[in-house]
Amino acid sequence: MSDALLARAVGAARKARTTAVRVRRRVERMNTVLALGSHGRHRPLLRPVHLSVLGGRTLNAAVPFPSPVAGIRAARLELRHGSRRESVPLEQEPYGDGGMLLLTATAPLRHTVSTASSIGARTVAGGGREQPRTGVDLSQGVWRVAVVVTDGAGRELRAGLAAPAPHPVEGPTLPHPPSPASGALFRPVRSVDGHAMLKVTAPRRQAELTALDLRWDRVTVRGRLVGGRVPHAPYAAEAVRHGASAQGKAVPAPLLWEGDTFTFDLPLAAMAAGERTQRTWDVQLRSGRTRLRVARRLTGIRHPKKVFRTPYRVIALEGGALLRVHAHVTAAGALAVTCAAITATPIYEDA
Repeated sequence: MSDALLARAVGAARKARTTAVRVRRRVERMNTVLALGSHGRHRPLLRPVHLSVLGGRTLNAAVPFPSPVAGIRAARLELRHGSRRESVPLEQEPYGDGGMLLLTATAPLRHTVSTASSIGARTVAGGGREQPRTGVDLSQGVWRVAVVVTDGAGRELRAGLAAPAPHPVEGPTLPHPPSPASGALFRPVRSVDGHAMLKVTAPRRQAELTALDLRWDRVTVRGRLVGGRVPHAPYAAEAVRHGASAQGKAVPAPLLWEGDTFTFDLPLAAMAAGERTQRTWDVQLRSGRTRLRVARRLTGIRHPKKVFRTPYRVIALEGGALLRVHAHVTAAGALAVTCAAITATPIYEDA
């Protein structure tokens, strides 16, 4: 190998190491929050074998715990934010050589703006009577996670959780997707002192695309308003044309609301009127100065354009005109529509 090639190989290896260190530090910064007060008490830290939020809304935890001599009467996973405390029951099973127990929990997470405790007070109607609702309601903020065990003698043992080491995740899915139900983000993080935390971010107002009906005479958009306030009547649907020459040209579409869900047909006839070439349009909801792009965001897909693929359609309008329409999802997950009129080629018969 020549000196020039050797120098180039050494430089490439050094650059790769530098990039790896930079990526690791960036991931650590993204998943690290400030240390929260421990009220002057230093408790032991347990290192979980698993701690994650799956599907954007399901908390999963598995924590090894030394088996007390008196046994365990009850165990719970406690989440604390300020004066609020929420609990998730922990199941126990043998672990390792028999001197350890594995405490596990699986619980749905929901975002709430209420400051009242939700454990034991939430009920839902079922079968004509009120039944307790499972899961945990968490408000926005950073929640400290701990394990609380009551042994057979009635003594309460409390221990914090050590945060798992963050790992850069590559692949087709996001490591921390938003909740598809509420749009909130539940993300396990670590404090600077190594404790496991759960960071809750409230959903932002957005128009989530739920379905796209491609028919021979229309394209119907179905969606849901996330993080918005009722009533929804002030919102109007419209298609806005791309391009510098468009000058913000917008075409309204009749909008139908049912609760927080909306439905409307794309105004294809108005979008194609006076257009001789193919144009691209954005689809949005507008209320005053507020504009919400209709998009597919509440998924764990890293590259939505590569996954949510739609075919081209030939649409026949009421007047008999034909349009070539492609309603699709962009790389950012937003709904965009390209359409162009199909010019019929005249057929001449022999005289």
